[in-house]
Amino acid sequence: MAFAAPSLKGRALRLLSQREHSRPELERKLKKYEEEPGLLATALDELQAKDFISEPRVVQSVLNQRAPRMGAMRLRQELQKKGIGSEAITQAVAGLQDTELARARDVWGRRFDAVPLDAKERGKQMRFLMARGFAGGVVAKVLKGTVDE
Repeated sequence: MAFAAPSLKGRALRLLSQREHSRPELERKLKKYEEEPGLLATALDELQAKDFISEPRVVQSVLNQRAPRMGAMRLRQELQKKGIGSEAITQAVAGLQDTELARARDVWGRRFDAVPLDAKERGKQMRFLMARGFAGGVVAKVLKGTVDE
């Protein structure tokens, strides 16, 4: 007994059931299954009209999952990669600026137990925090070990 291949809408719903996806992400993932031009756009339009695809939910999902461990620059990159609009990204990242230093200290504290004593260790800790998307000024404050903000 042969089973029919899932429809584009079915494939999209399966992806959306696993996590929030932006429309550009779904287009990229489902393009190879599109048999006729325009079918994918129609299916995604229907899902978007029924609020199965929601840019604000994608942004919130990324922030909830990644913000505790990542800096604003890295989160901006991830949202851009997902195809989120620049205005939504700007708003999301602006909301993170107030907690950037606290999040950087928390991430640093889980990995390192003391402020760096030599240049080699300082470089290692700086690279660690910068790779996670924290700004240079925030990294400098964390590595100074000062408590004041």
